[in-house]
Amino acid sequence: MSTASVLTQPALVLNSSWLAIHTTTAFDALRLMCNGTAKAVVPESYELHGFESWVGLAVPPDEPAIRTVKLRIRVPEIVVLTQFGGQPNPAASFSRRNLFRRDDNRCQYCGRRPGTKELSIDHVFPRARGGRSSWENCVLACTDCNHRKRDRTPDEAGMRLRKLPAKPRWSPILEVPVGRVRQSWSRFVSDAYWDVKLEP
Repeated sequence: MSTASVLTQPALVLNSSWLAIHTTTAFDALRLMCNGTAKAVVPESYELHGFESWVGLAVPPDEPAIRTVKLRIRVPEIVVLTQFGGQPNPAASFSRRNLFRRDDNRCQYCGRRPGTKELSIDHVFPRARGGRSSWENCVLACTDCNHRKRDRTPDEAGMRLRKLPAKPRWSPILEVPVGRVRQSWSRFVSDAYWDVKLEP
C-alpha cells in the first residue's frame, strides 16, 4: 500500500472524555498530534502517545505503515483531543442522503432496490393533504409504487409499508464506507452505528 493511500485511511477522533465525535484521515490525525492538539491511542493497550513517542513505536509486521526516508510510522487509528473538543451529536439531520441511507436504498412498499434514479421520496400521509416532510412521514418508493399510491395514504391505496418510518439512531458524523470501518473503534462507537448498513 502506498504512503499516499495509507494517509487517507480513516482515524476516529475522541474528545478528552474519550467520546467519539467524528472521523478524520490518518494524515490529519498526525497533523493534530504534531501540533499537540491530540494524542494517539494504541488499540491493544489504550496507551496514549504524543507525536515523538508514537514515531518511536514499532510497527506490527502485518500492518501498513507510513514510510519516510528513515522511518516506518504506525498509522494512527484513534486519537484523543487534548482539549475537550465538544460532544458527539447523536441526531441524524433529515436530508435526502440520510433518508436513502435509513431505507437502505430500498422501496419501502415493494422492497425492491432499483437504483437511486428509480427511487423517490414518498410522503406517507400526502403532502397535498397537509403531510409534513419528516422522518416519521417520508419513505423511499420506487417509480411504480409511487405512481400506484399517488396522493393517497397506504391504506387508501391498498399498500403496506415494510416498516414504520422513524428517526434513525445513528450519527452521520461517524459515517465511513463499510470496508473502512476499523475494529479498534468498537469500544468507542455504539452498537446502533455498527448495525446500520452503509453504502460505499
